[in-house]
Amino acid sequence: MPMSWFLLSLALGRSPVVVSLERLVEPHDTARCSVGLSCHLWDGDVLCLPGSLESAPGPVLVPTSLQTELVLRCPQETDCALCVRVVVHLAVHGGWEEHGEGERSDSKLQEPRNASLLAQVVLSFQAYPTTRCALLEVQVPAVLVQPGQSVGSAVFDCFEAGLGAEVRIWSYTQPRYQKELNLTQQLPDGDNVRLVLDVSEEQDFGLLLYWDQVQGPLKPWKYKNLTGPQTITLNHTDLFPCLCIQVWPLEPDSVRTSFCPFREDPRAHRNLWHIARLHVPSSGIWQLDAPCSLLAKVALCWQAPDQGPCQPLVPPMLQENVTVNMPHEFQSVRGHPNLCVQVSSWEKVQFQECLWADSLGPFKDDMLLVEMRTGLNDTSVCALESSGCTALPSNTSTRAAHLGEQLLQDFRTHQCVQLWKDDNLGALWACPMDKYIHKRWVLVWLVCLLLAAALFFFLLLKKDRVKAAPRIRTALLLHSAEGAGYEHLVGALASALSQLPLRVAVDLWSRRELSAHGALAWFHGQRRRTLQEDGVVVLLFSPAAVAQCQQWLQHQTVGPGPHDALASWLSCVLPDFLQGRAAGRYVGVYFDGLLHPEAVPAAFRAAPLFSLPSQLPGFLDVLQGGCARLPGRPADRAERVAQALQSALDSCALQSGTPGYGEAWNPGPYPAPK
Repeated sequence: MPMSWFLLSLALGRSPVVVSLERLVEPHDTARCSVGLSCHLWDGDVLCLPGSLESAPGPVLVPTSLQTELVLRCPQETDCALCVRVVVHLAVHGGWEEHGEGERSDSKLQEPRNASLLAQVVLSFQAYPTTRCALLEVQVPAVLVQPGQSVGSAVFDCFEAGLGAEVRIWSYTQPRYQKELNLTQQLPDGDNVRLVLDVSEEQDFGLLLYWDQVQGPLKPWKYKNLTGPQTITLNHTDLFPCLCIQVWPLEPDSVRTSFCPFREDPRAHRNLWHIARLHVPSSGIWQLDAPCSLLAKVALCWQAPDQGPCQPLVPPMLQENVTVNMPHEFQSVRGHPNLCVQVSSWEKVQFQECLWADSLGPFKDDMLLVEMRTGLNDTSVCALESSGCTALPSNTSTRAAHLGEQLLQDFRTHQCVQLWKDDNLGALWACPMDKYIHKRWVLVWLVCLLLAAALFFFLLLKKDRVKAAPRIRTALLLHSAEGAGYEHLVGALASALSQLPLRVAVDLWSRRELSAHGALAWFHGQRRRTLQEDGVVVLLFSPAAVAQCQQWLQHQTVGPGPHDALASWLSCVLPDFLQGRAAGRYVGVYFDGLLHPEAVPAAFRAAPLFSLPSQLPGFLDVLQGGCARLPGRPADRAERVAQALQSALDSCALQSGTPGYGEAWNPGPYPAPK
């Protein structure tokens, strides 16, 4: 990213200079040495292992000091990253040891004392979360090998780091002959620009920050009397191309020195456009306000009501240069709500305002005709649209082409309003489109009325044939676990009811869902859905169900056994009965010969109670509720359900051996529901 850092070397003399950060285009690390030394940078990073101190076997090359410099690594013009350059200063340490006569020395010490020195210098870098180590091989010629003398420096480019980071750098040799050098540095924050004023210590000087105006005198911004050296911090949003710095010694008749370091800074130009404002102080008058001059063009454009792009009127009109902080107007232009002004820079529209929006109201659906001079007495006419200027007449499929002859007729008979004219370039005409739109809408309304009349007539003809389809009601069957025979009886009732038609829900048909969600969740969900759809919940009472209900009413629980389903649906439906909400929502049912009606707990008698199949007609009427009459005779429907139930009851009686189960149902008079 671009760095916000400038070094202003101000000696308060005749030639102050401004130095921005150096840019490196090389994407990879590099190394170089001062004159007389040779350097080689190992490819890639090495392990950061300083090792233990060792005694020097003779003269060795060691780092003596570290320096850093901030640079920018920019592999592309607009892609830069902050980088830390490291300078390692080197010197010769130690000397040749003297050995007694006959004493055998190490083979390395037998080398000529005028041999060159080769050192491996490690640079270790840490800046959270990055850790790197680079290895430089530095060779010193024999002529420079003087113990205790500095031999030059090596420069490493570079370690990348983020804005505001704290970096730590160590340097040592391999093997390590002395304690490693270290340096800590705090990098600048990215939201600031730092101006380092390199003024001699104790020197008093004046500092003025101002905007250099092309028109008129300079415009002061900040003024301070300071004592050198100083570092001035500016917010990055305060940078503008015309922001300049003026310094002078606080002495009589001193010379003031000015320089403007941000004229080419891309951020400064972005800030300038960000703070600039285009406004319309009065109808037809526009003004661009900015602290600096702007390299921009202004042109008139036509804004259609569809909110598409504003179409520049160039040609026939010409673009003009922008002068900031001054009111302007387009000469010889007649006001129209669709005429707007565009300010552009580098072929990009920066600002747009409509000149007569406040005085002439909203946009009009007018067609702008552009009349161009093509010869001494010849002109051509085109209609400005989002796709371009459509020549009239035209065979294209645009709106203007469809109305080409009518528009030309309006143009020739002066029904269009002239907005601008130049004897050499041409003219602009605004042609109202209201009359064409009104004609089109009249045709549309006529077509709609004809279609509505035809539809109404068709509905009258088909009135006798239209029948309302009966609404299918939902019935939820709740029962107890009474054994296989009783489950067969419940399944037979559910199957018979589903043929009426009714939408029947019963746990026997939803084993997978019951297992996946649990009995309590399934019963709660089915009950809520059934009642929301204006359905009915059917409670099937059996001897086991009655016993368990009595136990639940007394102890709020049921005994051990296969009654989890019963406990689940009891917890769902019992509150409705206890709070008086059962009427119209619940129906009680028991099977002939299986249970006496008085055995049903009193708490559940708030709902109608039927014995099946003896009271089938009344039961089916309650299930039908407020829905349309079901097809077929009621007696036929009851007969079909009774036959299915009687077969299941006979089978249940044979399995249980209980007398009275097999008595056939007589479809004659039946007792009223309890």
